[in-house]
Amino acid sequence: MPNRRILSLWFPRLGAERLLRRDGLGPDTPLAVVQEVSNAQLLCSLSHGAEAAGLRPGQPLRDARAVCPDLLTRPHDPQGSAAMLAALRRWAGRYSPWVAEEAPEALTVDLTGCAHLFGGEAALLEQVTQDCGDLGLSVRAGIADTLGAAWALARYTGRSAQGPRSGDAIDQEARATRSRAAKRPGRAPPPQGSQPGPAGRIAPVGQTRQTLAPLPVAALRLSAEDAAGLAKLGVRQIGDLAGLPRAALARRFGRSVVRRLDQAVGLEPEPVSPAKPPPRFALRLTLPDPIGLQEDVAAGIDRLLPPLCARLERARLGARQVRLQAMRCDHRIETAEVSLTRPSADPDRIRPLLMLTLDKLDAGPGIDALRLEVVRTEPVHARQHKGHFDAAAQAGSNAGSALDDLTGRLGARIGSERITRLHPAESHIPEKTAQLLAAAWSEPASGWPAPAAPRPLLLWPPEPVSCADPPGRPTQFRWRRQELNCAAVRGPERIAPEWWLDDPAWRSGTRDYWDVTTESGMRLWLFYAHGHEMPGGWFCQGLFA
Repeated sequence: MPNRRILSLWFPRLGAERLLRRDGLGPDTPLAVVQEVSNAQLLCSLSHGAEAAGLRPGQPLRDARAVCPDLLTRPHDPQGSAAMLAALRRWAGRYSPWVAEEAPEALTVDLTGCAHLFGGEAALLEQVTQDCGDLGLSVRAGIADTLGAAWALARYTGRSAQGPRSGDAIDQEARATRSRAAKRPGRAPPPQGSQPGPAGRIAPVGQTRQTLAPLPVAALRLSAEDAAGLAKLGVRQIGDLAGLPRAALARRFGRSVVRRLDQAVGLEPEPVSPAKPPPRFALRLTLPDPIGLQEDVAAGIDRLLPPLCARLERARLGARQVRLQAMRCDHRIETAEVSLTRPSADPDRIRPLLMLTLDKLDAGPGIDALRLEVVRTEPVHARQHKGHFDAAAQAGSNAGSALDDLTGRLGARIGSERITRLHPAESHIPEKTAQLLAAAWSEPASGWPAPAAPRPLLLWPPEPVSCADPPGRPTQFRWRRQELNCAAVRGPERIAPEWWLDDPAWRSGTRDYWDVTTESGMRLWLFYAHGHEMPGGWFCQGLFA
């Protein structure tokens, strides 16, 4: 059995370099990712140009701008960084199928039995560095017998465990001046220990202890308190720590220090748990002869759909979006997608929607393969059968299923995003009492709160009204070039703006709404704005049925 070999990949500038790739900026651009921690804006990821300017992670943004006035900043996006790390995990699958994510910016790869396929471990590291350079990413890598040793080599190879010998050393200068230290007369450039060669990042088989001995104790993944406590005792290298009595270490620092040391040297196992690939629900049907009739495509769907729904049912999932792909003989692919209002694994509910999309497929010279894929899934929960007392509710749920099927059919014809429904909103402002949601991705409203007074059927932005009456009951007014007399007036209903929001439409202050019926039979909704930040007056906003 081959010796276990672990590769650790660390991307120290992943957050910043992802944004450089997205915005099309050069690697020397000073860019920093800013994260808010305890109401303070701190730098969490830096580009190469920002580090060259003397900035460091964890530095306050105000101090960083004083050092580098040309600094570009972007807000921290943990979801985007997680998606980038997942993409890198899929890329690392070319070197080994056993890849695990180490959030937020590292990967762990089990290379056991795989390195010889790339010409050895040194050649593999060179290939990894070249691939990451082509992607515009900085990478630090290490290979060892254990996960802890590989982690240490990737992050601490080339770093000195001893402090500088004199105050003139480059490591003791202010960070803002280090970038200019190499330009001083008679001054040698700083050592380039951050990018050692492949040989320095690979621990030979069976020599983990000797390779880790000169590294600092922080390379054992210790907490900052434990590393500082060991430094006060003069223990700076892993080799010094390994020679100390274990019982005394456990009594003074706890079990964590001894455990990390045992994991690094291989005395305590530490498995690599690969990320589980997301489930994919897709089936393909290869045809012996090309087809071109809709009946033939429908027959192919009838063969693919039942086993696909059976797989969904075993996984307790339902389809929300299904994609049908028709591979033509001329290597073109015709695609049709349908969306379901409710997740379902029932072929009788998915098949009618797919049949509505067959006229959109262009068979061309003929179709020689069909592929059916569930693009989006959601969990399906079992429903308990109801008794006689809930028969009416059961009938209502059946009506809801029929409405879902109708929504799905209409969505297959005109697009699911065009079918909307109104939902009640938590606001007393007339134009904000309802919100518009997509019918395919929302539940029907169970009940609407009763308004304090009747609301008009039509609402529009307030239109000016000429009325000579004071802020009391209107008797005559002019609206849309018409002189109107009031036959009946009900009100007023006073509505105040939401004090926690600054709505430009409500800067005219509190409103008194009146239900006005004119002599011509029109029933209008008028209000008088008392004025606050903007002048008030009379306005018309709606029409009753």
